[in-house]
Amino acid sequence: MVVATAADLAALSDALADAFFDDPVMSWILREEQSRRRRLARLFGVQLRGHYLPLETVWTTPGRAGAALWAPPGHAIIPPATILRHLPDMIGALGRHALRALRTLNHVEGLHPKTPPHWYLGVLGTRKDEQGKGVGSALLAPILERCDEEAMPAYLESSKYSNIAFYRRHGFEVTGEIPLPFGGPSVWSMWRDPRPR
Repeated sequence: MVVATAADLAALSDALADAFFDDPVMSWILREEQSRRRRLARLFGVQLRGHYLPLETVWTTPGRAGAALWAPPGHAIIPPATILRHLPDMIGALGRHALRALRTLNHVEGLHPKTPPHWYLGVLGTRKDEQGKGVGSALLAPILERCDEEAMPAYLESSKYSNIAFYRRHGFEVTGEIPLPFGGPSVWSMWRDPRPR
């Protein structure tokens, strides 16, 4: 696994758009299938460029088949100034769905645990044709190993119930179910305590 750079922006935006095309939350926010992939690529591009890539904690494969977008302790919540700076790009990506998407993000972020300090897995995705080959586990490994070495917990929200078993294999446990506003689907908050070395 390698740390992604700005040069990987287009490839990773496309890979994540492919991975999340049928995601329940993304399908609920971006309901028109014909424009969803394009909008998802733009949305992930904004997240990567505006928040995750500058942190230098985005892991990918040599072939850019997927990505794990991690935020280190204290950086999980995207600062309001960053959101404002990238708001035109976010609205461009989301179109008329922008208000629902931003209120959903605000709702989920409001439930994010404040303490103790922890790593946050904002996004994990693998291209459809690479799923089931261990890529997701490999993408998680560098930061989970670091969490164990530094005795640091980790947190995520799973937008697919079917992914909970995958995350459990890596030490995460469900801490709650978060119904999204406007009658949206649920996401599941998951916490991982560090494993003894």
